[in-house]
Amino acid sequence: MTAPAVPSSTRPARAPSPFWSALFTDRRMAPALGLGFTSGIPFLLVYGTQAAWLSDAGISIATIGLLSEMTLAYKFKFLWAPFLDRTDPPLLGRWLGRRRGWIVAAQLGVMAMLAGIAFGDPAQWLAWTIAFSVALGFAGATLDLVIDGWRITSVPPHETQAVLSSWAEIGWRIGNLAAGAGALLLADRIGWRGAYLAMGALMLVGMLAAVAAPEPASDLAPHAPRAGFVETVWAPIRDLLRRLGPMAPAILLLVAGFRMPGYIATAMAVPLFKHQGFSNTDIATVTKLFGFWIGLGGTFLAGALLPRVGMLTSLLIGTVAASASHLSLAYLAAHGGDGGRAFWTFAITVGIDGFAYAFASVVLITYMSTLASAEHAASQFGLLTSLCAFPGSVLAGFSGFIVERTGFPLFFVLTSLIGVPVALLAVSVRAKVGLSDEAPPQT
Repeated sequence: MTAPAVPSSTRPARAPSPFWSALFTDRRMAPALGLGFTSGIPFLLVYGTQAAWLSDAGISIATIGLLSEMTLAYKFKFLWAPFLDRTDPPLLGRWLGRRRGWIVAAQLGVMAMLAGIAFGDPAQWLAWTIAFSVALGFAGATLDLVIDGWRITSVPPHETQAVLSSWAEIGWRIGNLAAGAGALLLADRIGWRGAYLAMGALMLVGMLAAVAAPEPASDLAPHAPRAGFVETVWAPIRDLLRRLGPMAPAILLLVAGFRMPGYIATAMAVPLFKHQGFSNTDIATVTKLFGFWIGLGGTFLAGALLPRVGMLTSLLIGTVAASASHLSLAYLAAHGGDGGRAFWTFAITVGIDGFAYAFASVVLITYMSTLASAEHAASQFGLLTSLCAFPGSVLAGFSGFIVERTGFPLFFVLTSLIGVPVALLAVSVRAKVGLSDEAPPQT
């Protein structure tokens, strides 16, 4: 079978930049770190961190669970992504260009929505908090789209894209830590209003990064004439399917299934930790602080390994590693009870799972980036990320019922086994596409 057009376009055009030196020699890398940082802030502030505020305000658990749907914008962001690819933002587009202009506009939107939430009080007027939180979800999802569009169109060769994706992921993890542990610590000291205003102020980091970043050269070319709504949404999908060719079903199934085991397992990870007797302090220390550094290790490894072994080989390694890591959770479920007495078993388990997850995330982000065209970068990457998240998110809703029937150990074994057909699919895609995307040996 003839290889699809997209993977062949990922052949190296020049030697990849070394991972560490690229941060100082490539003027796109440091801005990617700053942009990734701001991209990692909004989601938790409308999800996990906000749930803590709602709990403090006396909102019922059922209502808090229902309000998790305020993140739906992240799953359906592909619907408005084409308009970000085809239009310039008012005023800012003339000064910064299309990609960077939308980045700053989205960051201003995030800041405004965080301020709106900060000056509300969910205990007194929940509707106010809900309205601004829904808007924050939209602004945060838009920020993800436009940053991904900038990243993809900035670096066409997949070796450098791997390095750029890694630095953006590192920034995202730092931002996520700030919006999680950082916001919780601030809330204890200066209150929730001050914490949310502080998170809004951190968006200034991304604005400076956007101004410092180069506007992608690919965006300087004229885009296609504007069309109607249906054509605008359908055009990037049609282009993606055309370029993938006969491999489209297999590649899209691979993207849809890659993170499915992780989404299902993650839904029951904290309930497992609580069931095993670990305190909130234990969980916060291991998953947020220790887990952060472990995740950075997986990110660094992916950025260094991808240019050396090639995209599809790395994708296969990531698939196997991420799924197999759930066996450590099964071991913890079977042998890690008694809370603090099994603390190191707990820490090692989280380390294995977090390292594999971080590695696989960078590989998947880089792979999806190579599938997106420059003209439809935000649209196609948004579509692929939605495809990646939706099946696992839906199935994760049934995870509690499965645990009630099987128990935790067997549940995590089963989530690991879900990765077997995904790995076989990765092998099939690698064999049919061929090794044309593999990087040359490094010297």
